[in-house]
Amino acid sequence: MKFQELLIGAIQRSEIPLRFEPGAEEAMAQPVTDVLQAWVSAHMPQSAKSDYDAGYRALAVQLLAELDGSADLPE
Repeated sequence: MKFQELLIGAIQRSEIPLRFEPGAEEAMAQPVTDVLQAWVSAHMPQSAKSDYDAGYRALAVQLLAELDGSADLPE
């Protein structure tokens, strides 16, 4: 499953009445995705000076890949 699918599903299940045209869920999801990408990027270490930083950076890279849709979410 992709992050966008998960987010759009949550938007569709929300109690907010959505009377939008087709594609409205994706339009609502994009700003949320953009904020999450900026937030994860802001916390990513620039270099892996320690094992901790290397693991933290690897996690951030994986999260960013999931956010942009290039990687599936873990099951």
